[in-house]
Amino acid sequence: MLKLIKKEGNARRCEFETVHGTVQTPAFMNVATCGAIKGALSAIDLKEIRCQVMLSNTYHLHVRPGDGLVREMGGLHEFTRWDRPILTDSGGFQVFSLAGLRKISEEGVTFASHIDGRRIFMGPEESMRIQSNLGSTIAMAFDECVENPAKYEYAKDSCARTVRWLKRCKAEMDRLNALPETINKNQLLFGINQGCTYDDLRVENMKEIAELDLDGYAIGGLAVGEPKEDMYRIISAVEPYMPENKPRYLMGVGTPGNIIEGVSRGVDLFDCVMPSRNARHGHLNTWKGIININNAKYEKDASPIDPECDCPTCRNFSRSYIRHLFKCKEMLAMRLCVIHNLYFYNNMMEKIREALDNGTFSDFKEKYVDLLDTRI
Repeated sequence: MLKLIKKEGNARRCEFETVHGTVQTPAFMNVATCGAIKGALSAIDLKEIRCQVMLSNTYHLHVRPGDGLVREMGGLHEFTRWDRPILTDSGGFQVFSLAGLRKISEEGVTFASHIDGRRIFMGPEESMRIQSNLGSTIAMAFDECVENPAKYEYAKDSCARTVRWLKRCKAEMDRLNALPETINKNQLLFGINQGCTYDDLRVENMKEIAELDLDGYAIGGLAVGEPKEDMYRIISAVEPYMPENKPRYLMGVGTPGNIIEGVSRGVDLFDCVMPSRNARHGHLNTWKGIININNAKYEKDASPIDPECDCPTCRNFSRSYIRHLFKCKEMLAMRLCVIHNLYFYNNMMEKIREALDNGTFSDFKEKYVDLLDTRI
């Protein structure tokens, strides 16, 4: 259930209630693909960095350790010891991006595992069963991810197939949630809007999936290499047709500036591997822009990564020490930097929510939308 608290322009301040707790939105969901954040962070660490939602991946967990095993261990919450909301991505993106050989049919997709090459079939029903075994709070519908740019006719046919698959996802989830042995009988289903960068396909697809009265709606197939202006245009085109009383999720986005722009266009939820991936290479977010901790100028710098940040890393360690850890290839370098970047993102979302509460979001956007994406 979504409670709309306040609006400033199209930007929304909401509370999203789930069986595993209430999420204050706009929110950034921290990506734990295989049930852990890359960079050696656990569920306990996630609480310290103010994470609200953990995102894990259906495809990766199905391949290893196997969703059956996760189910035996009590589901993803019990397995990882994270007791707050979890969203599981359907696996569609990975099937289309990782699988070198794949065959798409009306039933689903046959592909080779990127781990051992074994043939796997995944369709709407299979994706829902895997996610039910994982017991996540929110399951994403299985969709076809079309690369940009794609030919109009293919994109149109793909949209139609994705809608047909979505209806099958909904029917299968309803069936699974009614079974006595299901781990999470209150599992939610989000549909995914597709249509590449064609405004008319996006709008028509959104109208169709909105009629299914799902628990939430995502905009997929963006942030895959197209200019950011295209992404912003598509969000603005689709937003008027997204149900106002349901959460809106922009998949795989993005930089702080992307997120601020997304919020201003009515998006509630975001996720991206960028902050943790960048952190593992020493590229760190600060309130004055992005720094590269590997630069020689930080060799004798006793200040924290960001003097304005009160994350565990900034409270305890200097730029000089963290740079030294990278030069020595110590794992602690990655851990400390991932903690910082994810804390930064979660803290940024808190400041966005505070600005919306106070009616000052437009001022916040004007100050930070370009600054936070600037490399120092």
